[in-house]
Amino acid sequence: MTNIGGTELFIILAVALILLGPKRLPEVGEALGRSLRRFRQASKEIRDEIDVMHDIEDDKKPK
Repeated sequence: MTNIGGTELFIILAVALILLGPKRLPEVGEALGRSLRRFRQASKEIRDEIDVMHDIEDDKKPK
């Protein structure tokens, strides 16, 4: 994953502030946070389902 330093983060935030304005920036940040939380939750559910399916397949194999 790409590491973002302090300078890069500052530039990204400054551009976002200029493009979105100070009133809309918190709304966009909140929406982005909700979306990221949903994505992580969905990813975890998919991984858990794959693990369950893998465990079921292992149980069906003859030993």
